[in-house]
Amino acid sequence: MCPFGNLHWLERMITLGVDPGTALLGYGVIRGDDVAELVAYGVVETTPTESMPVRLQRLYDAIWALIREHEPDVLAIEQLFFARNVTTALAVGQARGVVLLAAAQHGMPVHEYKPAEVKQTISGYGKADKAQMQEMVRILLDLPHVPAPDDAADALAVALCHVHASRLHRMLADRR
Repeated sequence: MCPFGNLHWLERMITLGVDPGTALLGYGVIRGDDVAELVAYGVVETTPTESMPVRLQRLYDAIWALIREHEPDVLAIEQLFFARNVTTALAVGQARGVVLLAAAQHGMPVHEYKPAEVKQTISGYGKADKAQMQEMVRILLDLPHVPAPDDAADALAVALCHVHASRLHRMLADRR
């Protein structure tokens, strides 16, 4: 069985991509498979003066509202990358948790992608820098300018990565 389920609806598939963070959580919504179309993108911002529970509630509420507004079929999210800063990794993990909870409460399938996997899929190079990734997102979505801020562009890259992975799985399923 294909991990993406019944794939006949991919041309209409709406993907919500998320680049998790507690200060800035990037999101990108795209529609389609063979030709990805931009629906929306942006960031949810919280301030360090707010308590962590309040910040997480704001992130959760924002993701919940995005899911209600755009009715995505699937959530694509970047896997946690363990950096040297443990505090940052924990905060990102908490942000991921509220995003995953919102997706689960809506019954949305979740697909996680490693940062290098996203870079490889979008740019063809697993160690692409930010500028290369942003330009490829712009090209793939046929945008007049690079999406900003960086967190939103990163979320769009994750969503595009999922669209490409879905297409590959569909092609493999069709061959069977």
